[in-house]
Amino acid sequence: MSDSSPLPPVRLPAEAELARDALATPLLSRAVRLARWAGPDTRVGAGGELVDEQLPGAAAELGLTDDEDGAAYASEAWRVAVDTGLVDVVDEEEGTVTVGAELGTLTSGAPADVLDLWLGALDTVLADATVPDLDDLVGAMGEDGGEIDFSQLDWDPEAEAEFLEGVLGNLYLLTVSEGGAGEGPVPLPALAASMIVPDDMGEPTDDVLEQVSDAMMRLDDQFRLLDPIGLVEFQPVDEALMADIDDPAEPVAEPVDESDVSRYGMVRLTPLGLYGIRARMLDAGVEAPAVGDLADKGADVLLDSTSGFPQAAAQAEIEQWLARREPLGAARELLGAARGADAGAPLRRLRCQQALSLVGAEAEPALREVLDDPELGGLARVWLAEHGAADVPAPSQDLVFWLTVDTIAAQLSLEGNSDELQALVEGLAAQHSGFFATAWRVEHPATADVLEAMGRLHPDKKVAKEARKAAFKARSAAQ
Repeated sequence: MSDSSPLPPVRLPAEAELARDALATPLLSRAVRLARWAGPDTRVGAGGELVDEQLPGAAAELGLTDDEDGAAYASEAWRVAVDTGLVDVVDEEEGTVTVGAELGTLTSGAPADVLDLWLGALDTVLADATVPDLDDLVGAMGEDGGEIDFSQLDWDPEAEAEFLEGVLGNLYLLTVSEGGAGEGPVPLPALAASMIVPDDMGEPTDDVLEQVSDAMMRLDDQFRLLDPIGLVEFQPVDEALMADIDDPAEPVAEPVDESDVSRYGMVRLTPLGLYGIRARMLDAGVEAPAVGDLADKGADVLLDSTSGFPQAAAQAEIEQWLARREPLGAARELLGAARGADAGAPLRRLRCQQALSLVGAEAEPALREVLDDPELGGLARVWLAEHGAADVPAPSQDLVFWLTVDTIAAQLSLEGNSDELQALVEGLAAQHSGFFATAWRVEHPATADVLEAMGRLHPDKKVAKEARKAAFKARSAAQ
């Protein structure tokens, strides 16, 4: 995420719902069970880990006696219990433990307290996810089984952590962006490629493709660890594909359908995962808004902030803002904030129109109060007409042209040279044969820019030339 612009806002469930999700995650719920299971006879090693003799009992407490990985799951859950304060090591020499203060948070704490505890568990799992595979660690030991030679691992802890954070950041962006994955899963190869393949690269080279494949397999291991803490829902890489990658000469049990992208792994952030990644971004100083952040702000902040939001996110934010206010007062506040001759004013007025479309007939007096306002009179007439109001005065030609320039300026700020804007430009030029002869006289700060854009967008060369001439006149008149 090299772009420094703010991320689109994320829609999150209420904290109470997220806290329930956190408590229901397999890893945290196991950690809680072990914290309640622990007693005076529970023994731990120097690092707070359960000693080997305790692991069968811990696995049995979790109902994992018959699971070949039961001891490993119990060890992982115990580490989370210690790291989050659910269990305290009271005597390192004797290796004794007691119930931690945080265990009470789960029954008497607020949802925010539970989520803080879950974030602590997430930190532990993310740290584990960047550690090399156990087989690699064993391979890096000396022949006598002594200390690990980390130089053999080609392992840079900081780089590994940064890579995983980048992957999760990209997954977050794909989830919250309009036109992105949304609530759907993302193919693992696409996520790996987002970290490896340069944006300006056409056809990836064999070397780059090999890097993507390696990254995909690393992510397969890491997401398997992140699934039990509730950060993601993960469909691992198909075992048949894994066998093909490990030993291409080894025949697989069934043919691999290479067109089925889901066999290469699929991952999605859960609502709890979105909350967790956003919390980590905020801690790192990244601007990561959430829908509802502006509900207690003024209309000026609402219109300015939502100007850069995708349409759906802006709509959701505006709905929450309106829900806290009575319609007439909200309409007056919105209209007051929509005024201005600065570069951002047209887009503020567009968001104001969007907000006012959600307000009922109770707001009518506020719209009538601005009918004579040169900046707001046009949108007021549109609102009143759409709501079937009586005695709406007809707009002057000057007002119609001013509103047209203002609307196109807002669309340019929001979408750039989009197909929709091109269609609007073509329609205007077709409906008004003398449009450009009048439009250049419009006293709007964006008149020249709008006319230049119309010249770029209109496919008819003759019309485009008229637009450019009109833009030149508008600039000359403004000097």
